[in-house]
Amino acid sequence: MGRGRLHAQGTRRRGVSEGERDAEQQPATTLVTAGRRAEWTQGIVNPPVWRASTILYDNVADLKERQKDTHHRLYYGRRGTPTQWSLADALTELEPGAEATLLYPSGVAAVATALLAVLKPGDELLMVDSAYEPTRALCGGLLKRLGVTTRFYDPLVGAGIAGMIGENTRAVFMESPGSLTFEVQDVPAICAAARARGVTTLLDNTWATPLYFRAIEKGVDLSILACTKYVVGHSDAMLGSVTAAPSAWSKLRQTTYQLGQHAAPDDAWLGSRGLRTMGVRLAQHQASALKVARWLGEQPEIARVLHPALPDCPGHETWARDFTGASGLFGVVLNGGDDAARAALIDGLRLFGIGFSWGGFESLVVPADPAPLRSAVPWSAEGLLVRLHIGLEDPDDLIADLAAGLARFRAAAS
Repeated sequence: MGRGRLHAQGTRRRGVSEGERDAEQQPATTLVTAGRRAEWTQGIVNPPVWRASTILYDNVADLKERQKDTHHRLYYGRRGTPTQWSLADALTELEPGAEATLLYPSGVAAVATALLAVLKPGDELLMVDSAYEPTRALCGGLLKRLGVTTRFYDPLVGAGIAGMIGENTRAVFMESPGSLTFEVQDVPAICAAARARGVTTLLDNTWATPLYFRAIEKGVDLSILACTKYVVGHSDAMLGSVTAAPSAWSKLRQTTYQLGQHAAPDDAWLGSRGLRTMGVRLAQHQASALKVARWLGEQPEIARVLHPALPDCPGHETWARDFTGASGLFGVVLNGGDDAARAALIDGLRLFGIGFSWGGFESLVVPADPAPLRSAVPWSAEGLLVRLHIGLEDPDDLIADLAAGLARFRAAAS
């Protein structure tokens, strides 16, 4: 092998060669095997961390040859090395029907690049009203300055989105469930309506991951993950990804390269490490969160539990139809009380960190106030909202901690 000659031959959709992949292979197996090509691992279980800026070529002919297609070929550090390619290929393997995946330095960077890949001045974007706050900020900030108009829509609109698609509508953005209020969207119906009008669909699939919701298979054109959360799983790296259907891949790749978007190899390596255990971690997050959520639903201090796997959550029937599992993030609406009472509940918790993000091994809690973020469908609830991420601690210990917190809430609210 000449210096700088390492590159991957063949299809970009496979972590191993065609014929080696069992067509019926289960996702848990794919988590372990995907992205570990022999030419990338070179006999090591995990692809090592390749840190690179300049790539050296054997000669001018070699340089010109690799300029023809730089995907999965060492060209320049910004285009990636086997460290990034391994994680990207593994994420692609988890999305049947996908063309390829690109990595980004954060989930917000992934959202921004995906939107910029499909929108231009004069276009209209339909954005779900339950979207993550930084996504909303992007609509009112950068996209507005670029001449893109955003209209927000009811998360539960379903096939009714067809009536909102206008002459200038170019994209529909979904987040299912919403990361504060947890409405589950009818993604297949929205995608069908958009496809009939030639409109691109994007989904923030961070809550479920491809393990519990196969976005591309359901009709989504661009599936976005804040890999910072469940993929990394240890709260120690910022990372995002966009997995594209074949029709959307070219624009995504071109825009990503033109913006110079690049995920650091060390962060990509942490993402690959986390991905291998994501299946068992998500299963535990799901089991523990459901136990805690059901317990909370029985407490008089709780007016409502917003967990997609529970019947009272908006869109639960859609979740039961389309999803294969639930993660550890959900919300509760308090029964009365004020900001001081909510703070009393949260501040004294021993096992819940107060902090943004989620998806790591540790439990987290934050107060949430969705009303100022809504424009299409006003948010109204019986009381204030608390968002919980249930980590990998024993759920009985978490319940005991929350029980003490609810006692503080009750005392402060009385």
